[in-house]
Amino acid sequence: MPYLYHLIAFLVSAFVVLWSTPIVRKFGLQSGLFDIPDKRKVHQRPMVRLGGVSIFLGTLAALLVVWWFGGFVDAKGAILPPSEEYEIWGVTIGGLAFFLIGLADDLFGLSAFTRLLVEVIVASLAWKAGVQIAFLSMPLIGLVNLPPWISLIITVIWLVGMVNATNWIDGLDGLAAGVSAIAAVVMLIVCLFMGQPAAALIAAALAGGLIGFLRYNFNPAQIFMGDGGAYFVGFTLAGVGVIGLVKTTAVTSVVLPYLILAVPILDMSAVILDRLRRGKSPFKPDKRHLHHRLLEVGLSHRMTVIFIYSLTIWAGSLALAFAGIPFGKIYLLGATLLLIYPAGKVWQQVVRMKKEG
Repeated sequence: MPYLYHLIAFLVSAFVVLWSTPIVRKFGLQSGLFDIPDKRKVHQRPMVRLGGVSIFLGTLAALLVVWWFGGFVDAKGAILPPSEEYEIWGVTIGGLAFFLIGLADDLFGLSAFTRLLVEVIVASLAWKAGVQIAFLSMPLIGLVNLPPWISLIITVIWLVGMVNATNWIDGLDGLAAGVSAIAAVVMLIVCLFMGQPAAALIAAALAGGLIGFLRYNFNPAQIFMGDGGAYFVGFTLAGVGVIGLVKTTAVTSVVLPYLILAVPILDMSAVILDRLRRGKSPFKPDKRHLHHRLLEVGLSHRMTVIFIYSLTIWAGSLALAFAGIPFGKIYLLGATLLLIYPAGKVWQQVVRMKKEG
């Protein structure tokens, strides 16, 4: 019975996003709230950047419907205690706050320092509300309780880092939405396997909303999620990682969120290190992201997105195998085979570029 609520959350969110996105797009076009192309951006025509409104509304509506029908239950089917129910709403409200930060940036263009400062404040408030990494299960050591100040620092870095990693990967049609949808589905599976159905509800709602949004966002896109959507999605994924995975006592839990979200994390880390190496500000936008580099070697827009999707599926399958999920190794094998074709296309383009260069 609890799994039925996850299906309901997925379907409600997808329906709301499919229904509301054209309305949001029409409003954005009529209001002049669209993004103008420039030399750093890939799109060639003005695009509405308010798709995050639909994703947020879909996720919120799904959770409210499930909550109304008494679907906030634990692994045994019992109604969640208030402390755990607060965690769900803590992630949701925190996601709303980050959505508003991103929306303000979309509409008014906040400075990098202002954005970072507000993000740290909101992440700190989320930690205060219970979305916190309070302990870690370390191999050979066991359970390690973290002092509050260390817990605060680690949690804020994780939440703010994932928000920006998701935003930075949002550079091609359908890229951030698809990568995040894959990560949300994997988190849904892992949370259910590890006995965290409440956190899985958020993942189900987010996955449904993102897959619905891809109907309008995959190449050629009709609308972008914008900073508001990317911030909301990034925080929600990070929040589910905290309340659904890291909080469990399994020794694998400490690395699972990093495996599931490896693609945006490694992309952001590589870009920051590259900018610092070249003496540039780590916050100054450029075309050094993975998707930019793949386009530079001659990959098409769609093949670039499909290759990064394949990488994300492979990383997610690795997390499934690492978590000990039944048939996890078979899923990993399948994901590896799936990765061969797009990886081969990338290699062919790299070899061709070297010959031509």
